[in-house]
Amino acid sequence: MPLPREIQLARLAAEPEWDIIVIGGGATGLGAALDSASRGYRTLLVEQHDFAKGTSSRSTKLVHGGVRYLAQGQIRLVREALHEREVLRQNAPHLVHSQAFVIPAYRWGAVPFYTLGLKLYDLLAGRHSFGASQALSAAETLQRLPTVRPTGLRGGVLYQDGQFDDARLAINLAQTCIEQGATVLNYCAVRGLLKTPAGRVCGVQAEDVETGMVYEVRARAVINATGIFVDAIRRLDAPAAAPLVRASQGVHLVLDRAFLPGADALMIPQTEDGRVLFAVPWHNHVVLGTTDTPVAHITAEPRALEAEIDFILGTAAQYLLRPPQRADVRSVFAGLRPLAAQSGKAATKELSRGHKIEVSAAGLITITGGKWTTYRRMGEDAVDRAAAVGGLPHQPSPTVRLPIHGAQAASAQAGSHLAVYGADVAALLELVAQQPALGEQLHPRLPYLKAEVVWAARYELARTVEDVLARRLRALFLDAQAALEMAPAVAALLAQELRRDEQWQKTQLASFAEQARGYLLI
Repeated sequence: MPLPREIQLARLAAEPEWDIIVIGGGATGLGAALDSASRGYRTLLVEQHDFAKGTSSRSTKLVHGGVRYLAQGQIRLVREALHEREVLRQNAPHLVHSQAFVIPAYRWGAVPFYTLGLKLYDLLAGRHSFGASQALSAAETLQRLPTVRPTGLRGGVLYQDGQFDDARLAINLAQTCIEQGATVLNYCAVRGLLKTPAGRVCGVQAEDVETGMVYEVRARAVINATGIFVDAIRRLDAPAAAPLVRASQGVHLVLDRAFLPGADALMIPQTEDGRVLFAVPWHNHVVLGTTDTPVAHITAEPRALEAEIDFILGTAAQYLLRPPQRADVRSVFAGLRPLAAQSGKAATKELSRGHKIEVSAAGLITITGGKWTTYRRMGEDAVDRAAAVGGLPHQPSPTVRLPIHGAQAASAQAGSHLAVYGADVAALLELVAQQPALGEQLHPRLPYLKAEVVWAARYELARTVEDVLARRLRALFLDAQAALEMAPAVAALLAQELRRDEQWQKTQLASFAEQARGYLLI
C-alpha cells in the first residue's frame, strides 16, 4: 500500500540529491516516474494538482492504435500503439479490456471500404490483435446496435479495440511508482528551477500547496512532463522559449445507458469536421465524443463550448433513433490535448499524436505529444534521455512486463463497479466487514460505497472532495448532479480520515460545487 503523504514529504526533505525528478502527474509523468524507479534510479515525482487532474482523466476512455491515424498514413504510430495496447492489457487487466465497435454504413460501397481498412488494422496488430474485424449485414448491425437509425442502413463493420478507466489507471500507476521506490506527491507545485553556477538545470523549487512549505530539491536530471503546461515550465528555464505545444480541446457528453443498451460501441467514421465520433459504453453510461477545437487559453478546468455541445448532439442525432437532447446529458467534460507543434499545419486534427522530446541548452528534458495508449513508451524514451543528460549508469527498462498495482486477470467482482480495484477488492470489502455502515451506497443513481471514500483517503492519496468524486470514483464524469448530491457525505468521511475540521468541509463543498456546475448542462 502507498505510504502516507507525510512520509512522502519527509523523504522529499531528507534526500540530498535525486537521480531524476519528474514534473507532472498525468499519464506521461507517471509513466516516466515508474520507468525511472523500476530501473533503480532515485526518483521523485511532483504534481501541482492531483494525479490526472488535467487531460489524463478526460479521454474517450480508449486504449487504441488509432483507426483515424491509419487513414492518415501514420503506420509507424499505429503499429507502436497497437503493441502498447497489448502491453497495457497484460499489465493492467483489471482496467483494460477488449471492446467491440461497430461502424454502421449508409452508403453503397462503405462496408467493403471500411472492412479493407480494418483488415489492415488487424494485420498491423498481428499477434497482439484483440479480435478479427468482420463485415456485418444490416440485420446483424441492428442486432448489435438496436438504437441506430435503420433507414438506409446497408450494413456495418465490426472491429475490436481497447477500453479502460483513465484516472483509475493513473492512480494505480502512482501506487506502483511508490511500490518501486519512488517518492510521489500530488499538490506539490514547481515554482522555479535550480541551476548550477554554469547555468545547468540541477533541481526544482517545489511548494507543498497544502502547507506553503517550500523545498529546494536537487537532481541529476529533470523531466518536464506537464502536458498542456510544458511551455510554462520551459519558460522557467528560458523565458523566451518558443512554444512547443499547441492545445486542442476535446469535449465529451455522458448519457444514460438506454441510448446504447448493447455491449458494442458505435463508431461514426466521418463527421462534418473530418474526425470520427464515438459512442462508448462506460460504467453503465454512454460517453459521446469527441471534438477537436484549437484553443489559445490553457487551463486546468477547460469548459465545453456551445458549438461543441451542439456538434456532438447533432452528429449523434443523425445516427440514433432517439436523438439525445441537452436534458439527457448527465455530464459534460472537456480536456486539452498537448499536441507537439509543427510548422505549416493549420488544423490540430492533422497534427501527429506521436511524442517529442526536447533537451534545452540548460539540460531540461521536456516530453510532449503522445496519448494514453503509448504512455509507457513515452516514459521509457524520456528516462533514456534523462539518464544520458544526467550521466546516470545505464539500466534497461523493465516496464514492458511490470504489472501495475491491482493487476488481476480475473476478479471475483467481474461485472461489478468494484472490478476496477482488481487485487485490492478483498481488502476494500474487509473495510465493510469491519464497519458495515461503510457498505452504504452514496447515491441511488450510482453504485459507489462509503468504503471507497475511506479507501481513497487511506490508500490512493486522495486529498479533496474533487479528488474522490472526479478521479477515485468517477461520479463527476458520469452524473454531475449526483456527484453534487454525494459531496456532503464524501466531505464528512474525508474530513474524518484526514483529520480536518468543519470549516474545511464547508470550503471543500463550496469549491466542488463551483467546479461541478461546469459539468452540468443547465
